[in-house]
Amino acid sequence: MSFSLLSLSSSSLSSPLTRKFPPFSELSSPSSTLFPFSSPSSTTSLFISSIFNRTTIHPPTSLFPISSSSSNFSSSMSSGTDATPSPDFSHDTTPSTSATDDDLAVSDSDDDDAPQDHPSDSSSSLPDRWHVLGLGQAMVDFSGMVDDEFLERLGLDKGTRKVVNHEERGRVLRAMDGCSYKAAAGGSLSNTLVALARLGGQPIGGPSLNVAMAGSVGSDPLGGFYRSKLQRANVNFLSAPVDDGTTGTVIVLTTPDAQRTMLAYQGMSSRVNYDPCLASLISKTSILIVEGYLFEFPDTIKTIAMACEEARRCGALVAITASDITCIERHYDDFWDIMANYADIIFANSDEARTFCHFSSKESPISATRYLSHFVPFVSVTDGPKGSYIGVKGEAVYIPPSPCVPVDTCGAGDAYASGILYGLLRGVSDLRDMGALASKVASVVVAQQGTRLRVQDAVKLAKSFAFHQKSSAVWSDVGSDQISSL
Repeated sequence: MSFSLLSLSSSSLSSPLTRKFPPFSELSSPSSTLFPFSSPSSTTSLFISSIFNRTTIHPPTSLFPISSSSSNFSSSMSSGTDATPSPDFSHDTTPSTSATDDDLAVSDSDDDDAPQDHPSDSSSSLPDRWHVLGLGQAMVDFSGMVDDEFLERLGLDKGTRKVVNHEERGRVLRAMDGCSYKAAAGGSLSNTLVALARLGGQPIGGPSLNVAMAGSVGSDPLGGFYRSKLQRANVNFLSAPVDDGTTGTVIVLTTPDAQRTMLAYQGMSSRVNYDPCLASLISKTSILIVEGYLFEFPDTIKTIAMACEEARRCGALVAITASDITCIERHYDDFWDIMANYADIIFANSDEARTFCHFSSKESPISATRYLSHFVPFVSVTDGPKGSYIGVKGEAVYIPPSPCVPVDTCGAGDAYASGILYGLLRGVSDLRDMGALASKVASVVVAQQGTRLRVQDAVKLAKSFAFHQKSSAVWSDVGSDQISSL
């Protein structure tokens, strides 16, 4: 499939292409023979168009490390959720009708940006095609500041993440009465989709982008809250609420020492079914992005496989987010089964990338990036303040970090992914330009409190990037100096 088919036209995408594993001899020693060009004068547009070629394959039976003398790299860009003032759900009621944002009298940080957004008000105004469809967990986040005594009183271990049931959730929320806490349509995937929608919300460099999400929410007020919050940010939540179902939540309790204790109630978020509605959405999508947290649930893994199969059949690209190291470790084979057979794009941080490769912490992220790029056409690996890498066909392009004064690193990786997707959808042909944009988007989010890219910042970024692209007389050639050396 020519990469130009990811342009913003409404024409249907071509049929799936082919990809195969390289010989193991090539994996052990990446060399110039893997370079996709026949001559140094080839342009990066040819480079990009050659990336997404694949055949159906089976996951590797074993992984072996690529030797490297590089030292261990520190923690990388993390994901998180935005914090916004909460509605009163302390008594955890679950009526069968959805509530709108106005019904709940919620005012949040996104509300200041809302006049600049242009959400669709009815299904009749939905577009014919979606540039990006996200498949992930739809969970409302409650974030509050508490002291150590609060955790002790509830018997909670500080700094841990615990899955709770319906009754435990209600008990904690009731205990938070009187505390200062906020609510948000949370999740790593929603952060990425909102940032992408805001970057593509103005016709800069092409028509506005159509961004949507599918998942499971209940018919309770929390489900309506989640849907309305995404809608305000131009992300259409397209799944119907589950009758008598309860919407998933994550309670994030932060103590003065900055440690976060998390209580997750899955609710309906862990039951994402593959049905004709989801199949129809995927058939009208250019890029399907699947949140890695969905791999936690056996039934949902089946949905992921069927969704990816449909995406391949319809010619859409498939992107997977790594999400979490422990999730990868627990569901390693499932991840590799989907990645090896369907994934065109992988988003991971350096620790997650090493986990995929069974590399030790002493291995450099560049080695992990190169290794993964033999199995997945396009690999994005972030390494926190040290920069990031884009891996293609056994090679890795280093992307320097964008300077900023960090305020809150939560959500930086989500923002970075939005920049990569924006670049792909805008037809950017230079990997360094694409990475530089993603790095800049991440730096803007890191320099603020909260995980969501603000509308005004998104507009500035899109305008600046469009000007940069237009001012370039020709695309720069990809030469050996742009590919990281061993």
